[in-house]
Amino acid sequence: MSPTSGVIGEAWQLYKTHWRHLIALSFVVYVAVALIGALLTAALTWLGVLIALFVSLVALFWLQAALVKAVEDVRDGRVDLSLGETFEAARPHLGSVAVAAILAGLGIVIGLLLLIVPGLVLLTWWAVIVPVVVLENRSAGESFSRSRELVRGYGWGVFGVILLVILLLFGFNLLLSLILTPLADWLQSFVSQIVSGTLTAPFIAVVLTLLYFRLRAAKEPAAEPAPTTPTP
Repeated sequence: MSPTSGVIGEAWQLYKTHWRHLIALSFVVYVAVALIGALLTAALTWLGVLIALFVSLVALFWLQAALVKAVEDVRDGRVDLSLGETFEAARPHLGSVAVAAILAGLGIVIGLLLLIVPGLVLLTWWAVIVPVVVLENRSAGESFSRSRELVRGYGWGVFGVILLVILLLFGFNLLLSLILTPLADWLQSFVSQIVSGTLTAPFIAVVLTLLYFRLRAAKEPAAEPAPTTPTP
């Protein structure tokens, strides 16, 4: 059986089981980013926008790393790390995650703008760069080749997982926008940013982190033991 088979279902089960912990991590960051951004923009206008953008990027990269650590933590069925401990465990990887994510984003966007297909290929090859950085303590540069190595042989399956996640996110955001339609535009944008990010970021992280573990287990069975069920 392909390691990509059933990963969405497994991710959904883990998300439902540990939603309080995962969403709490995400909520703290998205609320802080939204409030800081609004205050900086109001106080410093265009300079505030630039500072807020920098703060939000750092915070969101940190959140990506923290969510990967959180998924690793809860795979055995219990939460061992507090919110603070999870963010602290992710902090050493912040620089590498930021560099890898920025470079990957630029490469994928350029690929999509040129011929579309190259961008989709890169999106597939680099699907698990953040879990690679955080869980294998790899540098940003190493994460690209390592992710490609793990995905090799399962590219279509990985692409299918990514495509399904994109469709699910599109549907969720469309529904959310319809629900928030009665609100004023500025309030709709503010609430949508927090709600969408808080609910979807953990799910994306769960999918990609579980995908990483499955791909690694398929390529290196001895290196990836199955998660254990905690004793009562």
